[in-house]
Amino acid sequence: MASSIDALAAEARGCAICSAHLPLGPRPVFRVSATARLLIIGQAPGTKVHATGIPWNDPSGERLRAWLTMTSEVFYDESRIAIVPMGLCYPGRLSKGGDAPPRPECAPLWQARMRAAMPDIRLTLLVGSYSLAHVLGKGAMTDRVRDFSKYLPLYFPLPHPSWRTNAWEGRNPWFQAAAIPALRHAVAAALA
Repeated sequence: MASSIDALAAEARGCAICSAHLPLGPRPVFRVSATARLLIIGQAPGTKVHATGIPWNDPSGERLRAWLTMTSEVFYDESRIAIVPMGLCYPGRLSKGGDAPPRPECAPLWQARMRAAMPDIRLTLLVGSYSLAHVLGKGAMTDRVRDFSKYLPLYFPLPHPSWRTNAWEGRNPWFQAAAIPALRHAVAAALA
């Protein structure tokens, strides 16, 4: 099994299908392993992640790790945790500010193939509206996150952990009161 995922990872690292649309060029950033038990599907790398090649190596990643009460050592243990964003490369910026959406070519090409090559995944964290829509179909992010228990034990829906989520969390106190403790429990069970 390891050789097939290694071949798939090598293929993905060499992907240039949307290079004409990437302002910084292709640099796929992801982590996969045939033994991973937890899969994190986020949006797409930002500029800092693009520069370092380390997924979630930015303030959003710090916040996600805080939600999980997880050290960087555990979070980046590729043998236990896989990270495959909807877009493997930095997609650029929007004219109105903020990062552009993940490139539409990416998820259809890589998501199912990478997931199929990781048979030990017990739980998938769907982080942000793009991953929620891709896996669960259209629907309101807040409703999905509030109804997290409907998607267990396979999925746990989450908002994107950027600074923009501060106001959302303020309007939705149940997130810290109910969803975060359940998230930590589900992740611990998946990694046990």
